[in-house]
Amino acid sequence: MAERVEQEEIFSQVLRAGRRTYFFDVRATKADDYYLTVTESKKFTHDDGTFHYQKHKIYLYKEDFTDFHEMLKKATDYIINEKGDEVISERHQKDFKKEETKVTSKEEIKSTDSFTDVSFDDI
Repeated sequence: MAERVEQEEIFSQVLRAGRRTYFFDVRATKADDYYLTVTESKKFTHDDGTFHYQKHKIYLYKEDFTDFHEMLKKATDYIINEKGDEVISERHQKDFKKEETKVTSKEEIKSTDSFTDVSFDDI
């Protein structure tokens, strides 16, 4: 089985996101054209304190950039439009409880319309 030899990065960016790190690396093909690899690396810690990383990688070539960008934008816009940009997750909120209450009156609706504006620049 032939082993894929990674080309040296020409341009690289790193996004650290909790236990996950995303690497965006521009590499060159044998014909000296460029392509993008996106690698997700997730750290797992064992009970004995040792750890390992699990990695997933995608290869994205120029001929797919436009369609990929459009599909990614449509998918992320859909999520934000449907659920907003606030993270709602058991993992991110220790006091997370799935709400199963139904709003039945206009007074209850009014009470849920107010919120506290938080600026992330203050954090």
